[in-house]
Amino acid sequence: MREVSPSLHFFEFVYNLIDKQSVSWINFLALLIFVVLQPLAGMLSDRIGRRPLLIGFGVFGTILTVPLFMLMQQTKNPVMAFLLMLAGLVIVTGYTSINSIVKAELFPTEIRALGVGFPYSLTVAIFGGSAEFVALWLKNAGKESLFFYYVTACIAVSLFTYWRMGESSKTSHIESELNNRNKSA
Repeated sequence: MREVSPSLHFFEFVYNLIDKQSVSWINFLALLIFVVLQPLAGMLSDRIGRRPLLIGFGVFGTILTVPLFMLMQQTKNPVMAFLLMLAGLVIVTGYTSINSIVKAELFPTEIRALGVGFPYSLTVAIFGGSAEFVALWLKNAGKESLFFYYVTACIAVSLFTYWRMGESSKTSHIESELNNRNKSA
């Protein structure tokens, strides 16, 4: 699923309920805060580990995606729209801030491109590629809100993955490769 799903779907839900200028400002301010959060969450993951952030994203994303989108669909208050969008982006920060480093830490240099690229391509093709089709199909069927459950199911699958994986920062192939280079130098 796209990393900034709350932002992308935000326009669809509130664009007709709130004036265009307010929607643009809401989107700008929420995304600005989202950008600032990325390095802060990255630093937090250096202290507590990557896995807790990923599990936090999985748990809160699974529990709150449907309610956030349902409320977003109905809000006419610009402040509430901003807070709902920001809440979604804060949740997604648990993934977006560290996903690249986690993938790099999982694989040794020799197979890193394949180890990261192949599964990423597969999941983007299956879930990301189907998202628009599923959303439009559900919208045409008059069951648009079921898409929120589709997004939630995708997050729940990722939560299961995070739950089963080890702490990548503690078993990092990057760190072990650097240590081996320093020993041989």
